[in-house]
Amino acid sequence: MHENIFAFLGSGIVNQLKKTNFDGKLSEIRIRVDKPLMIKVGKDSFAVYNGELLPASGKSFKPSLNDIRETMERISQYSFYAFESELTEGYITIPGGHRVGVSGQVVMESGNVKTWRYISGINIRIAHSVYGAADSVIPFIWDKQNFKHTMIISPPGFGKTTLLRDIIRQISNKALTVGLVDERGEVAGSFQGIPQNDVGLRTDVISGCPKGTAMFMLLRAMSPEVIAVDELGGEADTHAVDAVINAGVKLLCTAHGNSLEDARANPLLAPLISRGIFERFIVLGEFAKVTDVLNNQI
Repeated sequence: MHENIFAFLGSGIVNQLKKTNFDGKLSEIRIRVDKPLMIKVGKDSFAVYNGELLPASGKSFKPSLNDIRETMERISQYSFYAFESELTEGYITIPGGHRVGVSGQVVMESGNVKTWRYISGINIRIAHSVYGAADSVIPFIWDKQNFKHTMIISPPGFGKTTLLRDIIRQISNKALTVGLVDERGEVAGSFQGIPQNDVGLRTDVISGCPKGTAMFMLLRAMSPEVIAVDELGGEADTHAVDAVINAGVKLLCTAHGNSLEDARANPLLAPLISRGIFERFIVLGEFAKVTDVLNNQI
């Protein structure tokens, strides 16, 4: 896993990380010009210096602008312009489903981000397939006969995409045909259209396409029993959700938030929640829970 990530990093950064023994799961790499090279192992953050994991205020390797440039060249496969349109959202997804976020100075045109003039920071969030991550929630959302319309609510970094991936894998392997809308490639980690992550035997994936459009495409062409969507909440998603429900297809999605109350307060999600579409809510965070909105059971 680490070697796959290292292939996208500048040589100076790779030399530092290769010396380091990660006592746990590497989940994030943060690269900032002239600032400590930071990694996250599990939930703990460390600075890296010659194989040691130290507090950020102590000794650390500090990447240069050239390290940033070399990393971006490797990430873009030496064709940065080919990735410009993807980077207007502030991040891209690389093979394996790893999300690469960037910071720096943008160029605006007509109120929209046109391109990046300077990139001074990179954050790589490392995707992990955790087999069995959904074991405890599957009985609440699927009784082998009826899958429940389900929304997973979580702040960033608490594993909603990991959970979504394992739910899809399990229900797909056991019985259900799943249509996965993977706009940014983080769930299936598709490369040249082929999923690199295990999303099950009966899963069809559309990546690189806006969620609303992809949902309609799956409905029309792939006869899914469940449509899964990561990070629902765009204005264009509502009509597609209506089409999914009216077609008798079940919906499995994720959304940002710390609680069900957060999701209800989101103006883009509130109409869907208030209509009673969702039968189950899975809330991830410090106190994870599954809410049955029909029987009021937790």
